[in-house]
Amino acid sequence: MELISRPRRLRGNSTLRKMVRETRMDKSTLVYPMFVMEGTGKKEEIPSMPGQYRYTIDRMEEKLSELLRAGVQSVMLFGIPGQKDEVGSGAYAQDGIVQKAFRKAKEICPELYLIGDVCMCEYTSHGHCGILCGQEVDNDQTLEYLAKTALSQVQAGADMVAPSDMMDGRVAAIRRVLDKNGYVNTPIMSYAVKFASSFYGPFRDAAGSAPAFGDRKSYQMDYHNRREAIKEALLDVAEGADILMVKPAMAYGDLIREVKDRTDVPLAAYSVSGEYAMVKAAADAGFIDGVSIMCEMAASAYRAGADIYITYFAQELAKCMEEGRIG
Repeated sequence: MELISRPRRLRGNSTLRKMVRETRMDKSTLVYPMFVMEGTGKKEEIPSMPGQYRYTIDRMEEKLSELLRAGVQSVMLFGIPGQKDEVGSGAYAQDGIVQKAFRKAKEICPELYLIGDVCMCEYTSHGHCGILCGQEVDNDQTLEYLAKTALSQVQAGADMVAPSDMMDGRVAAIRRVLDKNGYVNTPIMSYAVKFASSFYGPFRDAAGSAPAFGDRKSYQMDYHNRREAIKEALLDVAEGADILMVKPAMAYGDLIREVKDRTDVPLAAYSVSGEYAMVKAAADAGFIDGVSIMCEMAASAYRAGADIYITYFAQELAKCMEEGRIG
């Protein structure tokens, strides 16, 4: 048969396949989400996320050192306070759990790049991401608390802050407060396109952040909507976001691509707890090759347009990149 074009010519062996690979990734783009809690001497496995743990501050070093040895240089910290209240005061307290964790991490692993998740759901007694007025989250009142939280994290050592609350105007509010206090060079990575997703279940188990009543659909996005995602992304760029994020990753590759095409700032994708838990459960049951699926999921996010990949598999992916299985 006379065929001029034979795409299979470029698939003949592994060296050639890597040479012509369209999607490239490396360890520097990985971010590991890590949970820190009050107390001493504890490392607690999260039941719904096998292989993931909550660490007390004195046990952080073992994980942070592992990550550095693997080549993962960026960590996003989530705090689990000992006590919660209506206004989530532990989120912005100078001696709050995540603030103490930032100081310790800077002390023991100064080469790490530390990102602070800015939200209130882990810290409020009602589990919602802001200040309540009755049973509704008061958007504008919440902005002041988010800005205070971001500032406290940066003062404690965070290199970047990442607001995840989905309040309108929070990027601008945080930017104003950081600039006013001299942190003009601290970047904001906005959870710009964050959907009200069932993929978050294991995270809420890990952080104890499930809402006490209702749900978060009045502030997180409806997963049916595409144009709204672009609107949210463009608004956050206009307010000063330096990096955007789409969350979750696996089921939202179309929106990763669209946001990438419509904006000119770096884009992150968060492979969330439910994605991790599904892969682990299916792999443990012997239904799939967990490592291969993990690599394929990561490649799909980068192929869609992600520049940064936030994942509980960061350490394992770094190893696969080292071995040439992905990258």
